[in-house]
Amino acid sequence: MTYQIISAGVSRSFPDMHPFIEAANESGKSVVITGSQASSTFQGLASQFASANFVALELGTECLGVHLGDDDGPDNVVGFARFRLGDAAPTNLIELVYKTYTAPTAVELAKAAFEAGGFNVAVCGDFPGRIVDRLVRPYYNAALRRLDEGLASANDMDMTLRLGLGYPEGPIALLNKTGLHHHFEVTRDLYEQLGQEAYAPARRARTAWLRQKKQSA
Repeated sequence: MTYQIISAGVSRSFPDMHPFIEAANESGKSVVITGSQASSTFQGLASQFASANFVALELGTECLGVHLGDDDGPDNVVGFARFRLGDAAPTNLIELVYKTYTAPTAVELAKAAFEAGGFNVAVCGDFPGRIVDRLVRPYYNAALRRLDEGLASANDMDMTLRLGLGYPEGPIALLNKTGLHHHFEVTRDLYEQLGQEAYAPARRARTAWLRQKKQSA
C-alpha cells in the first residue's frame, strides 16, 4: 500500500513526525493531505487525484460534505482525524469519514493504509465531530454544569466517577489538564452545527476560553 503525504498547514493529527508519515512515498498511488489547509490544497489539485486509489483529507470538527458536497462529489475521497483531546498528545485512534457516494474500495484501502501505520481505525458516516466528540462532549458538559450547580466539589465528582465507573481520570481534572478552553471551542462548533442543547458550551468552558483569549491578546 503506497501513499504520498501532502502537508498543508498545522496538523492536529500529526504535530510531530510519525512512522505513518515516514512510510510515505512520493510516487504513491494514494494521497493523504494533512493540516488545517487540507481542503483548499485538495481543491487546487483535485484534477490530479481523480485516479488515486483514495484521497484522505484531515478534518477538524466539520463534515466532509463541507468540502465535497452532500449529494455528489469525488467517490475516492474520505476524511480523517486522529483523536486528540485539547493539548494532550494525539491518540492511536483514527476516525475515518465517508459520504454516501464514497466508493467502498476507497474506504477499505484508506483503512488498510492507516492500520498498516499502526493505528486503530473507526469508520463513521459524515457527521460533525464524528464518534468520540459526539459521545463524550455532552458528558463533559454535564459534569461542568453539575459542578456549577454545587452538586459536589471537583475532586469529589472526579473521585466518584473514577471509583464508581472505573475511569482512569475524572472529567474535570482531564479537561483542566488538556485545556478547558479547547473543550469550549469544540462544543461551540458542534452546537452551531447540530443545534442540540447537550453541546451548548458550559459556562466554565466559556470562561476559560475568554481568559485564554485575554491572556493571548
